[in-house]
This record gives sequence, structure tokens and C-alpha cells, in this order.
Amino acid sequence: MVLDLTPEQRAFRTSLETFAREVVAPRAAAIDESGEFPIDVIRAAAAKGLTGVTIPKTWGGLGLDYVSYTLAIEVLAQASATVAVSLVVHNSLVAELLAHAGRARQKEQWLRRLATGEAIGAFALSEPDAGTDAANQKTKAAKTAGGYRITGRKVWVANADVAAVAIVFACSRPGQRGQGVTAFLVPMDTPGITRTARADSLGVRGLGCMDLDFDVEVSDDQVLGSVDQGFRIAMWALQGGRVGIAAQALGIGEAAIREAVDFAKGREAFGQPIANYQAIQWMLADAATELEAARMLTWKAADAKDRQERIRLEASMAKLAASEAGHKAADKAMQILASAGYRRGSVVERLFRDVRATEIYQGTSEAQRLIIAAGILVQT
Repeated sequence: MVLDLTPEQRAFRTSLETFAREVVAPRAAAIDESGEFPIDVIRAAAAKGLTGVTIPKTWGGLGLDYVSYTLAIEVLAQASATVAVSLVVHNSLVAELLAHAGRARQKEQWLRRLATGEAIGAFALSEPDAGTDAANQKTKAAKTAGGYRITGRKVWVANADVAAVAIVFACSRPGQRGQGVTAFLVPMDTPGITRTARADSLGVRGLGCMDLDFDVEVSDDQVLGSVDQGFRIAMWALQGGRVGIAAQALGIGEAAIREAVDFAKGREAFGQPIANYQAIQWMLADAATELEAARMLTWKAADAKDRQERIRLEASMAKLAASEAGHKAADKAMQILASAGYRRGSVVERLFRDVRATEIYQGTSEAQRLIIAAGILVQT
């Protein structure tokens, strides 16, 4: 058993470390402070191929494996959690889903534009009453002569501030829950879409989250996948998305440990650096060990994504472990920095706020535990 990266994967990660350090990191504090979508950074990331990491080269992507993709997200998250998760939504939930389930004409229209970053994508699944219970779709897709009329409201739609296209999920067969949901490719300039900015969020600010109200007409050609099978492909996309969120959490946790280590080496108490004290060393050791264990689960899930259709269990384990390990790392970093970290504007304060979201979006930790338990009960 080989638990290591290939030379190509290592080289790819190294190439992105400079980009993250020189382009992304200097913008991180300003993105957090302003809450504005960092379109300049996303465009720079697109120029590096990061809007289509796993999309085949024939469609304008890099054509890389899923482990390479997770390495990219982790490196970016060390610099800016917002940039990292914006790219997770765009890659895992939109571009990859279109490559997986899209028709030839749909790919011709959108996939190259998404892979190259010419167009940014959004994923409109969540509703006021459909978060963890995503099958409870209230947005309706009523059949018309040439297509469907979509009416309803979506909430917390990341990237929606600048998105050119959204994958919208709507109930096409009332009373059937997940067996009656259809996915649609909807250009965001379609008449009948109203965007409303979300209330300010605690962390990952600048994600371009909007609430979207729909009263739009779409054609049959805009159905993504099969009619009434939208929930199934949404769950397929979220498996990849959860691996991406795991990588994001790892990056935030690593950044927190780095801040804590640098501070502990420089801060003196009772005549010596606090890094010499066992209490500090144990906090760092526990955080680093839990992050490394979560990284192995994340790489395992990413590797499985390239080899099998379903990675429901692997993705949930990775997301659960990494999000909670990242949270613990940020918490311990805050404790080590003490008053130096517990102030508005410190790096650790931003990381502490950002990492909390990884235990919520794309499936809460509680939802991941339910998925894992169900998988274990089936296997035994």
C-alpha cells in the first residue's frame, strides 16, 4: 500500500503554493473585510486552470485526477477559505456535474466556458425548508407546451452574485420527494430571476451568496440529466463537493497551525518561548495528528472518486473528519495566541470564523454521521 503523492501531484501542488502565497493570500483580509466577491482572484485562478481542474482537456480543463484537485483546494484554503470554496462550488457542483450528466448541446454551450472560467457557475438546491432535507423541494417546475415554468425561492446560493449559469433543482412531480425532482440549466440573465443579497455571514465572507426568486420559462433542452432524476445527480455532485470541503477544512486547519507555531516560537513567558511548554506542544501535536488523519481520509475519498461511481461513505467520512479537525486546529490556535488571536482582524480570528462553515454547508456533521452510520449498518 502506497500512501503518498505521485511526482506529478507534488509538482502541481508546488506550482500552486506560489500562486496562493503571492496572489490569493494578499487579498484574503480585504475579501473578508469587504464581503465582496473576489472576481479578480477567481479570474487569476481560472488562468491557472483552477476552474476546470478535473474537466477533460478537450473541454478546456486541466484533465487532472481528483487527488490533484483536493491538493489545489487545500493550498488555496490556506490562503483564503472564500476563494477555495467558491472554486469547490464551481468545479464539483457545476462543471463536473455538467460533464457527468449534460447532453452534448449543453456541454457545447457551457462546459468550455465553465472550465476556462469565462463563465462562473452556481448550484441552486437549498431552500428555506430544504437544507439538510434537500429532497423537500418547494420550488416547482410545471410542464408547459415547450418546457417548464419554474417558480420558487432558493437560498444561500454561492457564486450567484457573478454566476452566468445556475443548476436549479425543482419539484417536477409533487409528493414524490427525491423521486420527483428535476435539474435545469438556467442562464442567470433569464427574465424572471430576482437576486437578493444574503444577510452578512459570520465567515467565508465574499462568497457571492444570494437568495434567488424564480418565475422563469425554460425549454425541455434545459433539463440536466433525466426528468425526475435531479435529486440523484445532486447527490452525485455533493459527493465530490464534500471531498472539496474536506480539503478546504484541511487548508484552514493547516494555516491555523502555522500561525500558532510562529507565535509560540516568538512569544516568551517566564523567560522562554511558550513553544517550550508541554501544554502548548500537546495542543499542536493533537491538532497536527488529527489533521493528518483527516488528510488520509480525504485522499482516500479523492482517489475513490476517480475509480468508482459512488463514494457516499468515503466522502462523508472525509468531510466529517476534516471539518472537525480543522475546527479544532483553529480553536487551539486561538488558545495559543490568546489575546493576540482573539481580536478582530487577526488571521486566526478569520480562520476561526471561516472553518466553522465547513461543518455546516454541503451537509452538516450530523447529516454525515447519519450517512456513515447507514453505510456501516448495510455492510454489517
